[in-house]
Amino acid sequence: MIERTIPVSTHGRYLVEPADTADPAPLLVGFHGYAEAAETQLERLRSILGSQHWLLVSVQGLHRFYRRRSGDVVAGWMTRQDRDLAIADNQAFIAAVVDEVAQRWRVADALVFAGFSQGVAMAFRAACSSLRPVSGVIALGGDVPPELDGAALARTRTALLGRGQRDEWYSAELFAADAVRLRGAGVNVKTVLLDEGHEWTTAFNAEAGAFLKQQTR
Repeated sequence: MIERTIPVSTHGRYLVEPADTADPAPLLVGFHGYAEAAETQLERLRSILGSQHWLLVSVQGLHRFYRRRSGDVVAGWMTRQDRDLAIADNQAFIAAVVDEVAQRWRVADALVFAGFSQGVAMAFRAACSSLRPVSGVIALGGDVPPELDGAALARTRTALLGRGQRDEWYSAELFAADAVRLRGAGVNVKTVLLDEGHEWTTAFNAEAGAFLKQQTR
Protein backbone atom coordinates (compact mmCIF):
# COMPACT_ATOMS: atom_id res chain seq x y z
CA MET A 1 0.00 0.00 0.00
CA ILE A 2 1.24 3.49 -0.89
CA GLU A 3 -0.13 6.41 1.08
CA ARG A 4 -0.11 9.85 -0.50
CA THR A 5 -1.51 13.29 0.31
CA ILE A 6 -2.72 15.92 -2.12
CA PRO A 7 -3.59 19.59 -1.48
CA VAL A 8 -7.16 20.64 -2.31
CA SER A 9 -9.18 23.79 -1.74
CA THR A 10 -12.01 23.87 0.78
CA HIS A 11 -14.29 26.46 2.34
CA GLY A 12 -13.87 27.61 5.93
CA ARG A 13 -16.51 29.29 8.06
CA TYR A 14 -16.22 32.24 10.42
CA LEU A 15 -18.55 34.66 12.20
CA VAL A 16 -18.12 38.42 12.59
CA GLU A 17 -19.72 40.81 15.06
CA PRO A 18 -18.91 44.48 14.39
CA ALA A 19 -17.83 46.80 17.18
CA ASP A 20 -20.18 49.41 18.64
CA THR A 21 -18.29 52.24 16.97
CA ALA A 22 -17.88 53.67 13.48
CA ASP A 23 -14.19 54.26 14.18
CA PRO A 24 -11.57 51.63 13.36
CA ALA A 25 -11.87 48.89 15.98
CA PRO A 26 -9.27 46.53 17.44
CA LEU A 27 -9.61 42.93 16.29
CA LEU A 28 -10.30 39.96 18.58
CA VAL A 29 -10.15 36.57 16.84
CA GLY A 30 -11.38 33.49 18.70
CA PHE A 31 -10.97 29.72 18.38
CA HIS A 32 -13.38 27.19 19.90
CA GLY A 33 -12.60 23.91 21.61
CA TYR A 34 -13.03 20.35 20.30
CA ALA A 35 -16.55 19.41 19.18
CA GLU A 36 -17.79 23.00 19.35
CA ALA A 37 -18.90 25.50 16.73
CA ALA A 38 -17.98 29.09 15.94
CA GLU A 39 -21.17 30.28 17.66
CA THR A 40 -19.95 28.92 20.99
CA GLN A 41 -16.70 30.84 20.87
CA LEU A 42 -18.45 33.99 19.67
CA GLU A 43 -20.61 33.89 22.80
CA ARG A 44 -17.45 33.66 24.90
CA LEU A 45 -15.93 36.65 23.12
CA ARG A 46 -19.14 38.64 23.62
CA SER A 47 -19.09 37.87 27.33
CA ILE A 48 -15.64 39.42 27.87
CA LEU A 49 -15.92 42.77 29.62
CA GLY A 50 -15.43 45.61 27.14
CA SER A 51 -15.45 43.36 24.07
CA GLN A 52 -18.28 45.37 22.50
CA HIS A 53 -15.60 47.90 21.54
CA TRP A 54 -13.74 45.24 19.54
CA LEU A 55 -14.46 43.70 16.15
CA LEU A 56 -15.15 40.08 17.08
CA VAL A 57 -14.31 37.17 14.78
CA SER A 58 -14.95 33.52 15.64
CA VAL A 59 -13.27 31.00 13.37
CA GLN A 60 -14.62 27.46 13.01
CA GLY A 61 -12.36 24.46 12.55
CA LEU A 62 -12.15 23.03 9.05
CA HIS A 63 -12.95 19.48 10.18
CA ARG A 64 -16.73 19.42 10.72
CA PHE A 65 -18.78 16.51 12.00
CA TYR A 66 -22.13 15.77 13.69
CA ARG A 67 -22.63 15.40 17.41
CA ARG A 68 -23.87 11.85 17.72
CA ARG A 69 -26.86 12.50 20.00
CA SER A 70 -28.03 15.96 18.97
CA GLY A 71 -27.06 16.03 15.30
CA ASP A 72 -25.55 19.49 15.76
CA VAL A 73 -22.72 20.40 13.40
CA VAL A 74 -19.48 20.92 15.34
CA ALA A 75 -15.81 20.93 14.44
CA GLY A 76 -12.27 20.12 15.49
CA TRP A 77 -8.93 21.52 14.45
CA MET A 78 -6.84 18.42 13.74
CA THR A 79 -5.97 14.85 14.64
CA ARG A 80 -2.68 12.95 14.77
CA GLN A 81 -3.05 12.01 11.11
CA ASP A 82 -1.11 14.34 8.78
CA ARG A 83 -0.77 16.73 11.71
CA ASP A 84 1.87 19.00 10.15
CA LEU A 85 -0.18 19.37 6.98
CA ALA A 86 -3.27 20.21 9.03
CA ILE A 87 -1.32 22.86 10.95
CA ALA A 88 -0.25 24.47 7.66
CA ASP A 89 -3.82 24.35 6.33
CA ASN A 90 -5.17 25.96 9.51
CA GLN A 91 -2.56 28.70 9.53
CA ALA A 92 -3.31 29.58 5.90
CA PHE A 93 -7.04 29.58 6.67
CA ILE A 94 -6.67 31.88 9.67
CA ALA A 95 -4.41 34.29 7.78
CA ALA A 96 -6.98 34.46 4.98
CA VAL A 97 -9.76 35.20 7.48
CA VAL A 98 -7.81 38.02 9.13
CA ASP A 99 -6.91 39.51 5.76
CA GLU A 100 -10.52 39.39 4.52
CA VAL A 101 -11.87 40.92 7.73
CA ALA A 102 -9.29 43.71 7.54
CA GLN A 103 -10.37 44.46 3.98
CA ARG A 104 -14.10 44.52 4.72
CA TRP A 105 -14.12 46.30 8.07
CA ARG A 106 -12.18 49.22 9.50
CA VAL A 107 -9.68 47.75 11.94
CA ALA A 108 -7.30 49.40 14.37
CA ASP A 109 -3.76 48.25 15.11
CA ALA A 110 -4.50 45.96 18.08
CA LEU A 111 -4.88 42.27 17.20
CA VAL A 112 -5.56 39.63 19.87
CA PHE A 113 -6.15 35.90 19.41
CA ALA A 114 -8.25 34.05 22.01
CA GLY A 115 -8.61 30.29 22.40
CA PHE A 116 -10.35 27.81 24.66
CA SER A 117 -9.23 24.20 25.14
CA GLN A 118 -8.11 22.84 21.75
CA GLY A 119 -8.48 26.35 20.40
CA VAL A 120 -5.61 27.57 22.60
CA ALA A 121 -3.07 25.85 20.36
CA MET A 122 -4.63 27.52 17.34
CA ALA A 123 -4.50 30.94 19.01
CA PHE A 124 -0.76 30.59 19.64
CA ARG A 125 -0.10 29.20 16.15
CA ALA A 126 -2.04 32.08 14.63
CA ALA A 127 -0.10 34.62 16.69
CA CYS A 128 3.27 33.10 15.88
CA SER A 129 2.62 32.87 12.13
CA SER A 130 0.76 36.16 11.67
CA LEU A 131 2.14 38.60 9.12
CA ARG A 132 0.39 41.36 11.06
CA PRO A 133 1.75 42.58 14.41
CA VAL A 134 0.06 40.72 17.27
CA SER A 135 -0.79 42.41 20.56
CA GLY A 136 -1.33 39.23 22.54
CA VAL A 137 -3.04 35.91 23.20
CA ILE A 138 -5.84 35.00 25.60
CA ALA A 139 -5.65 31.29 26.46
CA LEU A 140 -7.81 29.17 28.78
CA GLY A 141 -7.75 25.44 29.36
CA GLY A 142 -5.27 24.41 26.67
CA ASP A 143 -1.53 24.03 26.19
CA VAL A 144 1.00 25.92 24.12
CA PRO A 145 1.83 23.84 21.02
CA PRO A 146 5.08 21.88 21.42
CA GLU A 147 6.39 22.69 17.94
CA LEU A 148 6.64 26.44 18.61
CA ASP A 149 10.17 27.46 19.60
CA GLY A 150 11.27 30.51 21.55
CA ALA A 151 11.74 32.68 18.48
CA ALA A 152 8.20 31.94 17.32
CA LEU A 153 6.63 32.42 20.74
CA ALA A 154 8.37 35.78 21.13
CA ARG A 155 6.06 37.18 18.47
CA THR A 156 3.15 36.81 20.89
CA ARG A 157 4.48 39.67 23.07
CA THR A 158 1.86 39.35 25.84
CA ALA A 159 -0.37 36.49 27.01
CA LEU A 160 -3.11 35.76 29.52
CA LEU A 161 -2.80 32.11 30.49
CA GLY A 162 -5.67 30.65 32.49
CA ARG A 163 -6.46 27.30 34.10
CA GLY A 164 -9.26 26.01 36.29
CA GLN A 165 -8.08 24.32 39.50
CA ARG A 166 -10.33 21.33 38.74
CA ASP A 167 -9.47 21.09 35.05
CA GLU A 168 -8.72 17.43 34.27
CA TRP A 169 -7.66 18.14 30.68
CA TYR A 170 -5.05 20.85 31.26
CA SER A 171 -2.84 19.77 34.12
CA ALA A 172 -1.18 22.00 36.71
CA GLU A 173 2.22 20.70 35.58
CA LEU A 174 1.60 21.62 31.95
CA PHE A 175 0.19 25.01 32.95
CA ALA A 176 3.35 25.80 34.92
CA ALA A 177 5.61 24.53 32.13
CA ASP A 178 3.79 26.66 29.54
CA ALA A 179 4.27 29.76 31.66
CA VAL A 180 8.00 29.02 31.93
CA ARG A 181 8.27 28.46 28.16
CA LEU A 182 6.52 31.73 27.35
CA ARG A 183 8.51 33.78 29.83
CA GLY A 184 11.71 32.18 28.57
CA ALA A 185 10.79 33.46 25.11
CA GLY A 186 10.40 36.98 26.46
CA VAL A 187 6.59 36.98 26.50
CA ASN A 188 4.93 39.12 29.17
CA VAL A 189 2.67 36.50 30.78
CA LYS A 190 -0.09 36.84 33.34
CA THR A 191 -1.18 33.49 34.77
CA VAL A 192 -4.63 33.06 36.31
CA LEU A 193 -5.71 30.07 38.42
CA LEU A 194 -9.48 29.95 38.68
CA ASP A 195 -11.89 28.16 41.00
CA GLU A 196 -13.48 26.14 38.20
CA GLY A 197 -13.07 23.14 35.96
CA HIS A 198 -12.62 22.95 32.20
CA GLU A 199 -14.87 25.90 31.42
CA TRP A 200 -14.95 29.56 30.44
CA THR A 201 -16.55 31.52 33.30
CA THR A 202 -17.48 35.01 34.43
CA ALA A 203 -14.32 35.23 36.52
CA PHE A 204 -12.19 34.66 33.44
CA ASN A 205 -14.21 37.24 31.49
CA ALA A 206 -13.09 39.89 33.96
CA GLU A 207 -9.43 38.88 33.55
CA ALA A 208 -9.76 38.82 29.77
CA GLY A 209 -11.47 42.22 29.79
CA ALA A 210 -8.62 43.77 31.75
CA PHE A 211 -6.15 42.18 29.34
CA LEU A 212 -7.95 43.63 26.31
CA LYS A 213 -8.03 47.07 27.88
CA GLN A 214 -4.26 47.01 28.27
CA GLN A 215 -3.80 46.27 24.56
CA THR A 216 -5.52 49.50 23.49
CA ARG A 217 -3.74 51.93 25.83
